[in-house]
Amino acid sequence: MPVPEGYRTEIVGGHIFMAPQRNTRWDIILDIIEQLRAKYPRKHVKSGIRMDCPGRLNGFASDVVALADGARQGVRGRWRHGDVEFIAEVISKDTASNDYGPRKDAYAAAGVPVYLIVDPYTGEWHLHLHLQPKDGKYHVDVTFGFGFGFGFGFGFGFGEEIDLTRTAVGPVLRTDDFPRD
Repeated sequence: MPVPEGYRTEIVGGHIFMAPQRNTRWDIILDIIEQLRAKYPRKHVKSGIRMDCPGRLNGFASDVVALADGARQGVRGRWRHGDVEFIAEVISKDTASNDYGPRKDAYAAAGVPVYLIVDPYTGEWHLHLHLQPKDGKYHVDVTFGFGFGFGFGFGFGFGEEIDLTRTAVGPVLRTDDFPRD
């Protein structure tokens, strides 16, 4: 299927979705990737890779994926969801309901321990955690607003950080440079 330049395509619940790629969205994705690099080697942080998740015809191309040590691709060359420690999705206006609904359910069923949704339209982030990933649901849901920064990129800012120190992921993610739409 031809995909127009500047669009991302994926399958959610057997339906094909195309979403435009915007600068705001990419800036947040790159910011998260750069912050994750404090813990993860380059080859363990991915963006837009194909991963099959439980559920009917779910072939996701997640915005940010952090893979555990020893992660390997399955027989079809796709990363195995059991090797995923962290997924972040940055909301696109036309497909936001997928990130909050079917994706969240599929990631929970797959046992992804940390799922982060970043919404540049509301200026909020939503963190979903498995305390005991055995029943296919997230047990902790936390929502806060983005921080706000100043100082022309010198790291001065205020706001809610995403504390992942008590998870397999590890670092604290700053939100003060996350742009809004």
